[in-house]
Amino acid sequence: MTTTPIWTEASRVVAEATRIVIVTHMSPDGDAIGTMLGLTHVLWAMGKEVDAAVDGGVPAYLRYIPDSETVHPHLTAGEWDVCISVDSSDEARTGSCGVYARAHSRVVINLDHHITNTLFGDHQLVIPTAVSAAEVAFDWVTQGLQRPIQIEAAQALLTGMVTDTLGFRTSNVTPRTLQIAQELMATGASLTEITARTLDTRSFKSLLIWRAAFETLKLEDGVIWTEIPYSAFEDNHVDPGVELNLSEFLAKIDEARIAVTFKQEREGDIRLSLRSKLGYDVGSVALVLGGGGHKQASGATLTLMSLTDAVAKVIPLLKEAVKNGQLVVR
Repeated sequence: MTTTPIWTEASRVVAEATRIVIVTHMSPDGDAIGTMLGLTHVLWAMGKEVDAAVDGGVPAYLRYIPDSETVHPHLTAGEWDVCISVDSSDEARTGSCGVYARAHSRVVINLDHHITNTLFGDHQLVIPTAVSAAEVAFDWVTQGLQRPIQIEAAQALLTGMVTDTLGFRTSNVTPRTLQIAQELMATGASLTEITARTLDTRSFKSLLIWRAAFETLKLEDGVIWTEIPYSAFEDNHVDPGVELNLSEFLAKIDEARIAVTFKQEREGDIRLSLRSKLGYDVGSVALVLGGGGHKQASGATLTLMSLTDAVAKVIPLLKEAVKNGQLVVR
């Protein structure tokens, strides 16, 4: 929990603002979009003019969140009193929308929960103990802004909490996490719908990529990984930005302690998705590689590198993380 003065200052600049823009990280997940739209609904209820934007727009599987169609896929015009960056550990992760929004806003609020956050912006609402950015947003809205959360905002914020905790199964989930979820459900958010749409579904196109990924599957010294070349997306006519959730699946394999997918989204650009069992830290490895995240779920992007070189660089680091960890069963 952060201190009251931090909530107060961020709340003051929002209260005095007329126009606000909210941005989040590229290739957004449920927490990014859920937090963005949850805050959008709260600020609308406060009478604010709000623009929400993320490079490429909202992924198809998250478009059930109320008013997701209002999110801009790019920004080329506009001036704002305040820019709120959510769920982004650094400025580069917010892409071109973030660059434009910060350059055309008088004040920047940084709302996040990643321990690797670089503390950019004028006001930092960064709470590493929170399970999701949505939880930070919930506390700010209810304690700082002192505003009620309507059903649309509740659905969005609960989406963020469910997706970032894999259905309340990560090690950082606390009794208070479940208390917040209960409050959001009491407001009208549907845990059943959110779970079904985010955790229990995947597109046929993603399965085509899974098929290609399994051809390169390897397991060594507790590390399981797969390499997905850009040609796999081209051959199957699939957008490289498709949500795969493959690392989460691989981390469940009995013999694995750490899982990683190497996804070549374009030539010379390798996106890593890292997952681990409880007791093994992939967050520190992601940080070394210029990325960030949590102990059990992190990511990074390696530029100007081939798949072969990426594997040669990353796998030894993950094998060392396996040696340094210890499986925890609860």
